Amino acid sequence: MDRTKISEFFAVRDKAWQEHDAQTLAAGHAEDGELDSPLWGKIKGKSAIQKCYTEWFSIFPDTEYHSEHLLIDGDRAAQFLRLTGTQQKELCGFPPTGKRLQIRGTSLYFFSDGKIAREIRIYDFTGSVLMQLGVLKVKPNF
Repeated sequence: MDRTKISEFFAVRDKAWQEHDAQTLAAGHAEDGELDSPLWGKIKGKSAIQKCYTEWFSIFPDTEYHSEHLLIDGDRAAQFLRLTGTQQKELCGFPPTGKRLQIRGTSLYFFSDGKIAREIRIYDFTGSVLMQLGVLKVKPNF
C-alpha cells in the first residue's frame, strides 16, 4: 500500500471508531492477522480481533476516539491516539465503576496485501486504565 492508500485506510478506521463499528474495524485486519495489546494480550485471527472491538464498545459504550498523528513509512504506520470512555461493564474481572478514563497511546501497524497483518498497541494499562477506574490505588510516597 502506498502513502495515499494507507491515509485513506485510516480515514475509514477513524470513522468506524467514531461509529463504534467493530465489523468495519475488524475488516481492516488480515484473516490471520495478529493483535498485541496490553488489555487483550496476543490475539490471532480476524474473528478474535473483532471480538476485542465488540467487547471494548460494550464495556465503554461512550468511547470517543481521537487520532492525533499518523506516521507512514512504507508498509508500516504508527498512529498516536487518545481514547476516552466510561466503564459500564466488567473489565478484567472488575465490576463496572462508572468512571471515565482517558488513554493516550500509539499503535504500530504492519500491512500486507492491503490489510493489517500485525498491530502492536502501546499504552500504560496500569496508569491509563486500572488507576483511572479506581481498581488500583496509589499510595503517596512521602
